[in-house]
Amino acid sequence: MYPERPVNAPLDRPPDVHQLTPVTVLPSAPLVPVQPTAVAAVQSIVLPDGRLVTGYAIDAAKPELATAKPAVSHTAVNIALGGIGFAAVCGGLLLLTTFITALAALIQQLIILAAVIFGGWIAVQLFSGSKAGTTVNIRKAVFKRNHFRS
Repeated sequence: MYPERPVNAPLDRPPDVHQLTPVTVLPSAPLVPVQPTAVAAVQSIVLPDGRLVTGYAIDAAKPELATAKPAVSHTAVNIALGGIGFAAVCGGLLLLTTFITALAALIQQLIILAAVIFGGWIAVQLFSGSKAGTTVNIRKAVFKRNHFRS
């Protein structure tokens, strides 16, 4: 940042001035006391030792009213969207499996074609009448290429 300077040294740059922004506090709504609709009945109970206890009756807790549910639940919407996404992916998966099957068939046909061509080349070499190859005469034991003579 800035180099250290002595405390009483003059400023080499103008000081930063920050203006305070006042915070507006909104007053809260005043609390209005609500009168109960009916005054609870006062009950008195006599304890076994003879004392009398008087107080208001405690009503059982009332269940809260159910909030209005939306017309369509979020779970149903999520399931529907998942189904739409799955249907969209299925077309791609079908194309992918078709592509893999076609590629496997192509590779298989290329292997068969290579075997047929190579096998035909070997057959031509074996059954050709050309004399350019190695001559073997078993009775006389003559091998021209290996220079073996008996």
